Amino acid sequence: MIPCTKQSPNAIVVAIALVGVLSGGSAYSDALDIVHEKPSTYPIPYYDYALHDVGQLGLLVSNHGIIGPGWVDFAAPSCDFPLGSLKRYFNCAGLIVGGLRRSDSLVTDMWEFRAGFDANAAIKIQSSVRSSPYYNAEARSEQDFICTYADTFVDPGQINPYDNRLRIPLNIEVTERSYSWSYSYAADFVLFHFTIRNIGPDSLRKLFLGYEVMGNPYYYNEYNGDDDALCGFRRLAKSSKRICPTDDTIAVAWIADNDGDPNGELEWDVYSLPSAVGIQILGTSRPYQVFNYNWWALYDDWGPRKAGTEDNPYRDFGIGMGDPRSDRNWYYMLSHPEFDYDQLFSAFDHSNEGFFPPPKDALDYANGAQIQYVLSFGPYDLAPGDSVSFAMALVAGENFHVNPSDFEEIFGTYNPIAYFATLNFDDLDRNARWAEYVYDNPGVDTDHDGYAGEYCWSYAWRDTTPDIPDDSFVVDSHKVYYKGDSIPDFRTVAPPPAPIVRTFPSYGQIIIRWNGRDSETAVDFLTQDKSFEGYRVYMGKEDRLSDFVLLSSFDIEDYVIWQYSDLLGDWVKQGLPVTRDSLKILYGPDFDPTQYDNQYHAFTDPTTGAYRFFAPQDWNQSDLSDPLKIHKLYPDASKDNPDDTTDEGNMRYYEYEYVIDNLQPSEPCYLSVTAFSRGSLDENVGVLETSPLVNVVRDFPLPSSTMVEKEGLKVIVYPNPYRVGDGYARDGYENRDRLKRVEWSREIHFGNLPAVCKIRIYTLAGDLVQEIDHYYPNGGPGSQEETWNMISRNTQSITSGIYIWSVHSDKTDQLGKLVIIK
Repeated sequence: MIPCTKQSPNAIVVAIALVGVLSGGSAYSDALDIVHEKPSTYPIPYYDYALHDVGQLGLLVSNHGIIGPGWVDFAAPSCDFPLGSLKRYFNCAGLIVGGLRRSDSLVTDMWEFRAGFDANAAIKIQSSVRSSPYYNAEARSEQDFICTYADTFVDPGQINPYDNRLRIPLNIEVTERSYSWSYSYAADFVLFHFTIRNIGPDSLRKLFLGYEVMGNPYYYNEYNGDDDALCGFRRLAKSSKRICPTDDTIAVAWIADNDGDPNGELEWDVYSLPSAVGIQILGTSRPYQVFNYNWWALYDDWGPRKAGTEDNPYRDFGIGMGDPRSDRNWYYMLSHPEFDYDQLFSAFDHSNEGFFPPPKDALDYANGAQIQYVLSFGPYDLAPGDSVSFAMALVAGENFHVNPSDFEEIFGTYNPIAYFATLNFDDLDRNARWAEYVYDNPGVDTDHDGYAGEYCWSYAWRDTTPDIPDDSFVVDSHKVYYKGDSIPDFRTVAPPPAPIVRTFPSYGQIIIRWNGRDSETAVDFLTQDKSFEGYRVYMGKEDRLSDFVLLSSFDIEDYVIWQYSDLLGDWVKQGLPVTRDSLKILYGPDFDPTQYDNQYHAFTDPTTGAYRFFAPQDWNQSDLSDPLKIHKLYPDASKDNPDDTTDEGNMRYYEYEYVIDNLQPSEPCYLSVTAFSRGSLDENVGVLETSPLVNVVRDFPLPSSTMVEKEGLKVIVYPNPYRVGDGYARDGYENRDRLKRVEWSREIHFGNLPAVCKIRIYTLAGDLVQEIDHYYPNGGPGSQEETWNMISRNTQSITSGIYIWSVHSDKTDQLGKLVIIK
């Protein structure tokens, strides 16, 4: 199992040092059995892992360059989409670099990088989220992971059988940065930035950089896949800016299940895999001359290969036509100009494009296989100390497969053109565009040299006489940027920051409080304007996004102004929403915008004579006096008195509260307060809201540990008796996470605990069954509650019987009986 940082809503960090069974503190760690370390004859490196989990992609990254578990056998997501679904879209992926050093062709793949041998090699985590324990003002995203690794660690006992020699490193060091966001338009991708530096004494020539993916989409808890992946390369997509004449270049190497895995009735179910994921190269610090895309069926060792020419001769890999294996073969693949056709078309003859004819079993490959592919580009020359950088995105797209029966009905007769036409790239295209925009903001002159990117003109036309063709005329025009200035930004429009949530539990009730000063005064870096609109309170039974339900909402009373344009002959939105008070200043103290809320009840501007109506922005639920809704904790506090603060130093004016009653004390609650914006002038952005997962707090509607100790409350244990067949998971007493095995998902709860204590469970004969250290020295959410999974300290499921429990702290000793009926 993986040891994870306890109560870390923003990341799961793993540091693996030795082979063995390790204990953990996350939903993923409890699903694991044994960590299998790769045997080595040199000191064991320090392996560290972190999980991107603020968005909808669950992506495990390591401090040695591999995405996914690699050869470390545990259940954390390798590329799960959507997060928590257990739908995995590839096994592992990583950097590969090849070049010439002293005339020798050398390649370092993702398995050959190491970070170091102590905790200094750990992944650095930082976050732009102010409520995060990793908050850093320099963070680019809600989850920044930064690590450095090199290829200079050579195992003296590791001989490459294909090169028949010890591995020879290029002597390169890689700094990897990855970024993820929870915002609706950015939740489906993770951005990466790599800097490759020559740290050796020799110059590296004709260096090629690459990224390799080993993929076979599968549902984790059911099976390990049917070896039926499809891959391809998406070059162009229809322009996202309707007024721009050219298509968008997105350049995504994608992989998906061949048919989305419908069930036996040809319907989608919880095990289906209808999405696709891809790798997109976003930019490089130096231009490249060659860009390659190669794929092959991993186990069959076949892939498209060009026959070669006099200038670019064919190289026989010696075994098959797929996996290069040796350094020289790998370097040939990375550097040899070749762009493979999509896997669907494997049974077509591509000889006219320079490829070998298809093999006799090409139809099997076209039908799906376990796939490995690599994107590569170069060449670059690096003198000692020199570096080169590139950025990429790992992008996911929903609804790639739309109709569950398409594959059986169309592809069964091998009609790949017709089947390809059924594939839906819309969401993948959309997310790839957003990934590019976040990487390099269109219209933002990052280096202040006067160039803000590529644009086209948007024209507004007016046709005064519809019956007469070609008499329209331009009435307005403006620039629309669709490309950035080629200087990386890794920043984008964001909602106001989410507040830090505080909980105050008691029997059957939890009070939520927060201070909204940061949320309400934050200025967006792009618009340089305050964008705060309101708050929403959510509650869930699990920390999955799909489990959260909206309990209450507050938003400023403001209105979107729509004005009729005589030139356009239509209603046009006038900027951002404005408050009722602003409208009263404009039109008088008695003005009521709700009387003019649609085009049929328009208001005539007394100054300009323009027709206007005023649409409410959001729900305009602005009353903060109702104690049953979001309300001010100190309603008399003044915004103009910054010295009026709480004991914690927070301005009382910004203190809010929401009370949740009628809760079942035995069930944990996941609670969150989000902040959302008033919208954007860019129709593609709209209203932005923080994710409930960003500041989620888990707590029980039980007295806090402070109250327990102050009032000397008695420990409670439930369910007691515990009956295996009573459906406790359904009723919320125990974990419902599908990752867990049944024996490890059972839970008995201990409530009313002091913040620091030791729980012991004994048999009636006095034998110690299990011992649990409950350690929350600072109190806080969850400090009054602990669970036991009914597994003994010998990792065995316990039997039916009567057991004795004890709770010992420096202030109390309590005993009780526990009955378990299986």
